[in-house]
Amino acid sequence: MKGNLKEILTKYKSLVGLIVLCIIISVISPRFLSISNIMNVLTQVSVNAIIAIGMTFVILTGGIDLSVGSILAITGAIAATLVKTTNSVFLSLVAALVIGGIIGGINGIIISKGRIQAFIVTLATMTVFRGVTYVYSNGTPISGLGMNFMVLGNKRILGIPFPVIFTLVVFALAWYVINQTRFGRYVYALGGNEDCARLSGINTDRVKSLVYVISGIAAALSGVIVTSRIGSASPNAGSGYELDAIAAVVLGGTSLAGGEGTIVGTIIGAMIIGVLNNGLNLMNVSPFYQLIVKGIVILFAVLVDKKNNK
Repeated sequence: MKGNLKEILTKYKSLVGLIVLCIIISVISPRFLSISNIMNVLTQVSVNAIIAIGMTFVILTGGIDLSVGSILAITGAIAATLVKTTNSVFLSLVAALVIGGIIGGINGIIISKGRIQAFIVTLATMTVFRGVTYVYSNGTPISGLGMNFMVLGNKRILGIPFPVIFTLVVFALAWYVINQTRFGRYVYALGGNEDCARLSGINTDRVKSLVYVISGIAAALSGVIVTSRIGSASPNAGSGYELDAIAAVVLGGTSLAGGEGTIVGTIIGAMIIGVLNNGLNLMNVSPFYQLIVKGIVILFAVLVDKKNNK
């Protein structure tokens, strides 16, 4: 009995952690369980969850993408410019997603063809595209986007915020791709053992490039949502978002070594970070201390991941 319980707790440790965290915060602050606060948490989680879903594909292959925050910023700025000049929400959204995919593809091609570590490549492109964003926007926010565009980040359907709906759609698509398609199996195979995957006939360079395209598109969608929510595209947008996304993936049980993890786990990981942030805000904990707590939680998750790999 004890062995079965331990096995269950180990298998569903992320979900158990989320439930325990929710119980603790709800006891300390009864406001946590109010409908308005729960919707607020879901809305705040949505952006990180979408980026983290894209990051999951990358980490499953044993890679990393540090450029997602910069991709969010540049695509948000481009979407803002297009909606101001054309007044077309659809065009600005599609253009942002295409550009995000192209930037992700650039990362993937350099990593796969150049045989350079993903950490180094995406660290460099993170800096490059943040600089491009500052040049493009002249270092100032792009505002005056109109109410039609702001609907994407602020409207609700049956009480459910648009960003949450976007997250559910992205989750459903990602779950299907990773679990029901040949490409999804290739992603796991690449992360499990790249040499074996190559010898078995998998085009590892193509798979590796495509996961970065997916990550770029996810970051671009988040960029449009963030820009729409605040009604302005800031060149500083997305700063530090890559760390929250990586943390969500790791907290959700995906191994940094690759080959092991789930999209469902990533959503749970994003919820843990969102609930933790919300709970600390409800308890009036200083933002400075919040950074310390978040860092400790991430470090704990990495240590657990390391122990499981052993």
